Amino acid sequence: MNPFAAIWRYVKSFLYLITGQIDKSRRVLDSNPNVMKAKFDDIIKSKVDQIHTYKQAVATLIAQQEKKMAKVKSLTEEVQKLENLKAGALAMAKQTVAKLQGEGKTKEELHADPDYKKCLTAYNDFAATLTEKQDHIKDLENDIGEYDGSIANHKINLQQLQRDIEKLKSEAADAVADVITAKEERDLSDMLNGISKDGMAKELQDMRDLRHEMRAEARVSREMAGTDSKQQEAQFLEYARSNTASDEFDSLLGMAEGTEGAETSASEPEEVEKTGSDGILPE
Repeated sequence: MNPFAAIWRYVKSFLYLITGQIDKSRRVLDSNPNVMKAKFDDIIKSKVDQIHTYKQAVATLIAQQEKKMAKVKSLTEEVQKLENLKAGALAMAKQTVAKLQGEGKTKEELHADPDYKKCLTAYNDFAATLTEKQDHIKDLENDIGEYDGSIANHKINLQQLQRDIEKLKSEAADAVADVITAKEERDLSDMLNGISKDGMAKELQDMRDLRHEMRAEARVSREMAGTDSKQQEAQFLEYARSNTASDEFDSLLGMAEGTEGAETSASEPEEVEKTGSDGILPE
């Protein structure tokens, strides 16, 4: 068996144990409302900073666009000036040619005339510069058009990000409230479980059982001491007195059952006695 492999397995198991304990501790900390609120605040702050950086980038694009628009305006003014200069050089050249032609100069002589050359050179310079600046204006206007679309998209993104921040703030408040509520409910449940399992229920049941046992013992003691028989005798006497009083009352009212029969039966013996005494003959 490789000892290093066994040591490595032990080290890995120890690392797993530490990692599990760290994760468990981290979860306990994360479930704390204050910790959760602080984490949400950090996330929100980070996103706000990102949005701020994004805004600065968009502002830079807008500034570049405005610079290009200002450049287009300046170039447009220069183009207008160059067009005027070009028209002036052409007008001067026409005037020079008319003058020289009036003097009978040939075409070659016209081309060799210094005034003509000056007008021609100026005209060509103005035309070349004009074409260059017009091309520059077109490029700038294309860039400005691209900036328009890009900036519009970035503004939409910024608005969406701002809405996300507001949602995140609301979510943070709801999450913290849910954690607090869940913690309170868990504490209440633990409290109720603790109340039902704290031994008081068993103690109460023991007291009830003891009460029943004491009452049973008292009943046995009464029976052993004759208390129950005396109590039964008292009940019988009370019942007898009650019935006697009722019979006497009924007798006074003439409602007693067997009263007439009793009187008849009482008189019959007397008659029998009389008959009997009368019927006895002396020997």
